[in-house]
Order: sequence, then C-alpha cells, then structure tokens
Amino acid sequence: VQLQASGGGLVQAGASLRLSCTASGRTFRRFTVGWFRRAPGMEREFVAAITRSGDSAYYADSVKGRFTTSRDGSRNTVFLQMTSLKPEDTAVYLCAATPNDYATHTFEYDYWGQGTLVTVSS
Repeated sequence: VQLQASGGGLVQAGASLRLSCTASGRTFRRFTVGWFRRAPGMEREFVAAITRSGDSAYYADSVKGRFTTSRDGSRNTVFLQMTSLKPEDTAVYLCAATPNDYATHTFEYDYWGQGTLVTVSS
C-alpha cells in the first residue's frame, strides 16, 4: 500500500483544514488508517485513526472534539477534518496503515506516506 497525505497549508488560529490520505491498491479497505504528526523537535505522536470498516474512529485527547477522521472507500481516501486549529497543532501530518483495528503507536503501523505540513499562526 502506498499512501500520500495532502491538504496542508498555512492558516490562522481558529481556522479549519481538511487533510487527505490517498492510497494506491485495491486492498486499502483492509487497513486501519492512522494520522500522526511530528512537530519541530518532537517525536511523532498519534492524532487519530479510523478502522477498516469506517465504523469506528478514535482520537488523541489533544484533538478530541476538534478533529474528525473519515474514509471514502470508493475513492481510497481517508480524510482528517481539523477545526479550531491552534498554534500547537503546527506539525508535519502523516498517514499510515495497519491491519489491526486499534493502533496508536508508530511501531504498529506498517505503511507510511509522505507528510503534509500544517502551520497555524497565532
């Protein structure tokens, strides 16, 4: 599975952005897709994930209530809708895939895409 994240940009605090993670391959629906982010000088951290069926999603406490992830199976795409963005959300956002339904650690993910930069100004 090859993944590509897109949709990042420079926004002001309080704004919204929607990131996309597009996958190649017909087996994409067999994978849970997770979102991670890496802020400057920080370790990669879990943000959100959506299960293979798309029926369940889970989030880091820092984004709960502000971010929503969803998937469009027909387009092999997973979205991360981000609202009420804060300067501390500034990071490179990456999507990843795992065959497990619940995974919040980087080592649990087998496939990684290139990241997209989100910058939130105050």
